[in-house]
Amino acid sequence: MPSSADPVDAALERAVTEVQQAVAALSPEIVPVVLIDGRSGAGKSTVAARLRKRWTGAVNVIGLDELYPGWDGLSEGAEIVRTRILEPIARGTDAFWNRWDWENGRPAEEVMTPASLPLIIEGAGVLTAASAPLAHVRLWLESPEPARRDRALARDGDTYRPHWSRWAQQEEAHLRTHSPHAHATIRIDIP
Repeated sequence: MPSSADPVDAALERAVTEVQQAVAALSPEIVPVVLIDGRSGAGKSTVAARLRKRWTGAVNVIGLDELYPGWDGLSEGAEIVRTRILEPIARGTDAFWNRWDWENGRPAEEVMTPASLPLIIEGAGVLTAASAPLAHVRLWLESPEPARRDRALARDGDTYRPHWSRWAQQEEAHLRTHSPHAHATIRIDIP
């Protein structure tokens, strides 16, 4: 358990707790779908991992990093999630999608995500007006750019460093076009 004296960990814990409470408030017959959006380094993956660890029973967690088609694919990755995962799950059918092979720059193996299990999807771009109705709980994480950049580069180092600005421009376009924070059921500020 992270120290509550650390303001970042305390905010991440608050996000996890609020999502857990929102899921617990759903009708028992609902198979929950949770979307977690925010800019790079905001804490999406951390919140998703903590939720997975504390989830009662099985849960699927998908990171959009598994499907973005390369460094210019934020918008396309979000669309793939909506059409290939969220829409089938909302219809009660299993979803079939392909992981992205970052090394070779092409789609890789097909993955099946069952409609019968709760689902957490985290990634920049996932929350739009079109995806919002397909999820029961929608979290937006807001964090200042210097802190996000420090966390993201500490996490991914030189792999991400040359792509930071290019990715940030796509995030800006996502914010302007989709106003993801407006579609969130929970909004948390991460220092």
